[in-house]
Amino acid sequence: MTRERSLTTGVRGRRGLRRLDRYALATASLVTVSLTASGCVVVHGELEVLPSATRGEAVKAVEQFTAAYNKADAAYDPSLDAGHTAGALAVIDAARLKAGRLNSPTGNPQHTPLVLSDVNYTVPAKAGWPRWFVADAKGNKGGDARWLLVFTREARKRPWQATYLTLVAPGAVPAFKKDADGWAEAVPADTAGLALAPRDLSKDYTAYLQSGRGAFADGAYTSALRASRAKNATRPGLATQYVDQPLAGGEYAPLALRTADGGALVFFTTHHYMKQTAAAGAAVPTPDPDVRALTTGEIKQSLTMEFVAADVALSPAKGAQDGKVSVLSRLEGFTGAKGE
Repeated sequence: MTRERSLTTGVRGRRGLRRLDRYALATASLVTVSLTASGCVVVHGELEVLPSATRGEAVKAVEQFTAAYNKADAAYDPSLDAGHTAGALAVIDAARLKAGRLNSPTGNPQHTPLVLSDVNYTVPAKAGWPRWFVADAKGNKGGDARWLLVFTREARKRPWQATYLTLVAPGAVPAFKKDADGWAEAVPADTAGLALAPRDLSKDYTAYLQSGRGAFADGAYTSALRASRAKNATRPGLATQYVDQPLAGGEYAPLALRTADGGALVFFTTHHYMKQTAAAGAAVPTPDPDVRALTTGEIKQSLTMEFVAADVALSPAKGAQDGKVSVLSRLEGFTGAKGE
């Protein structure tokens, strides 16, 4: 799930291959009725500032996702968790399972059930849809890293779905601003009070990866990633090119929580291509089985791989001492490839 890759069909086309079913969760009514002298006035929950979920709903959403994820992983069958994922995670997970099924039709011989424990729930109070919350958990996979998941719900009668998944180092999740009742604050995508607004992160981050310019702090997913790409760009007999594109509409829209210091933790999605071209008389390195499984065309002189990445970053408040955005983690999944 963490390798780079590329597809020529595009992310939207891939989404069309597996539209997501939704499963229902019981929720309290979000409609209040107020009696006035002129009669009954209905105020819909869509217009009220309300907690996005009860603790019980959040716990159930995580449990149902984990159970579906384990069934799908064991069988290498994307239909088994399709109704429990959306956005970046849906695209990444579907491709992983499809490649696994093509290489191992009888299922995953190395399946180990995912177990999430020590789960912390951060639920924002907000108006409008989608409603969403963050689950920060210890997993039995990924070493010491914490599993950071975002669950979204598009409407009252729609299910909770895991939209973002990233792995972060212990202690990297910041403290969040909360009200007296313990509800967090959702940050609008167009807020002007941050170093970078959530809506700009996908665009600005992919531009940074191309140019090295932008309000990003040095780190593994910024300066170090660019240095690694530069090192691999030209090797004897092989040239490697990278293309980075923003992905911020619909199910890929960014989501942000206010941190205790006035900044925001932002979840966003990006889209990436990597093309390897062999010189005359040389050959493209043999791709691994998962890449080969999702490759169209014949690999003669080039291989273009497509990836989608779920990213999470800290955008400080404007005027903060450092003022640069720190990318905490990115989980990049291979989604397809084309040989030429």
